[in-house]
Amino acid sequence: MTSVRMDHMTKRFGGLVAVDDLSLTIEKGELFFLLGPSGCGKSTLLRLIAGLHEPTSGKIFFNDRDVTALGTEARNAVMCFQSYALWPHMSVRDNIRFGLEIRRIDAAEARRRVDDAISLVQLGRWADKKPNELSGGQQQRVALARALVVRPDCLLLDEPLSNLDAKLRLEMRSEIRKICRAAGLTAIYVTHDQKEALSIADRMAVLNHGKIEQLGKPQELYLHPANKFVAHFMGETNALDGEVREVGAERLRVETAIGEVTAARFVPPGVSVGQIVTISLRPEVIQLGDAPAGMPNQYRGVLHDTIYLGESAQHLVNVGANGHRAHEPLKVLELNPRYVARDDATESVRLWFKPEDVVVLTH
Repeated sequence: MTSVRMDHMTKRFGGLVAVDDLSLTIEKGELFFLLGPSGCGKSTLLRLIAGLHEPTSGKIFFNDRDVTALGTEARNAVMCFQSYALWPHMSVRDNIRFGLEIRRIDAAEARRRVDDAISLVQLGRWADKKPNELSGGQQQRVALARALVVRPDCLLLDEPLSNLDAKLRLEMRSEIRKICRAAGLTAIYVTHDQKEALSIADRMAVLNHGKIEQLGKPQELYLHPANKFVAHFMGETNALDGEVREVGAERLRVETAIGEVTAARFVPPGVSVGQIVTISLRPEVIQLGDAPAGMPNQYRGVLHDTIYLGESAQHLVNVGANGHRAHEPLKVLELNPRYVARDDATESVRLWFKPEDVVVLTH
């Protein structure tokens, strides 16, 4: 297994800074995700690791070996692109063997490796098929096997599931994690799909304008975002600006457009009375109906719309206090919904949420 370390990595394309003085360590055997919107620098960073781009400044290490000046083959890092780039005239077996032929691996050893790779990705029944006889998910597994058969120190995946339909993407997420685990690989995976990253990453970094906004485990980034950018990027959230009215040892009171909000647990240090902060509320933490006795954060609202999604429904609720109203309806996610979409916009509802589910952001 290989660890990957970048020290003060910068990459410029003319006047554009794609990666900006970025330092990052990816541990041996990790399935690490680089996540961010288009143009954030994630694919450029992956190409820097692969040796497909030269850094403007900074260094890259595989384990403790400086590979900054080495080409892709010398790094033994293999990249899987969005396009699988399978040879259409070759069978699955021949496509997988291709990299070994380029490296002039002994025929008997190559045959053994190809058989092992085919077994790993569970394509034995299709080994003699051509790519056009395979499904999208099967083609993706051929591309993975072709990468794994050369025994890379590091596997680099650039949005490998983007060409698959929604059902196949779900199936392949767990397959990729299982394959990487079985092969004992360090894998670095680029995507803009938050659910993809949340479901299989060991750790992830959210990038923006070539810098890391936050680094950590999936649960940390979703439940405890460092700032508004990460909170919004990692999934839907309700953002409410407000003024801090009281700071306690374990709780914080903030006056917002929907009324007073009490927060606990996710309270940043150094917050003071009078400070303007942002409250972040995930739609799934807001409950419809009557709150338990003594629960703070209880509100009345008017149901504006309901978006029915089958296993869940997203309600849009107008909530306000003291003659004010939030600029946007609160998004409330309900599992196994009791309500269905309706045309009227006059139904009064109660809603509430726990102080422990409130995230307070200062920037």
